[in-house]
Amino acid sequence: MSKAVPLPVTRLIEALSRLPGIGPKSASRLTYYLLRAPDELSHTLAEALSELKSQTRYCSVCYNITEEDPCAICADTQRDSTQVVVVEEPLDVLAVERTGAFQGRYHVLHGALSPVEGIGPEDLKIGELVRRVQQGGILEIIIATNPGVEGDATAMYLQRQLTPLGVKVTRLARGLPTGGDLEYVDSVTLLRALQGRHEM
Repeated sequence: MSKAVPLPVTRLIEALSRLPGIGPKSASRLTYYLLRAPDELSHTLAEALSELKSQTRYCSVCYNITEEDPCAICADTQRDSTQVVVVEEPLDVLAVERTGAFQGRYHVLHGALSPVEGIGPEDLKIGELVRRVQQGGILEIIIATNPGVEGDATAMYLQRQLTPLGVKVTRLARGLPTGGDLEYVDSVTLLRALQGRHEM
């Protein structure tokens, strides 16, 4: 950065640009926006960041983010403890919860297998999932990893680890989006839709 830019500005731009999806230009825009914004906004943002790290933790059961341990979903006795949806990230839990259709529990892996990036099974919460299944009470594991090379590799690895434990292992169906036109669908999605077809 130029010597014309004060060090605190440079430090914030560099910090923001390390966040996913924010490049140097976006980081600069955000920084200069905060400079012009009322002081209250900056203080609120600083407090929220501080609380994010000091008041949240991972649930010791499902590894979702929570304030309380166990999290509200794991502590809810009304939910079906025999079904567990396995997702890659905490945001995926929110996506499934928004449907309102699933009343079981979750397990968050915190990523997907990616040999290219050096992410192996020991880097994810896979061992914790296996131990959870070994403790008994779980009848079905629903794998909801993202479609793609890493998500599919993770799903296959999980299946190999969990099937010998006597638990039913299923995978979310994949196919054509509602409202989509066939002419715009990629061939892999169309192939999976054909393979996953069901009787009407």
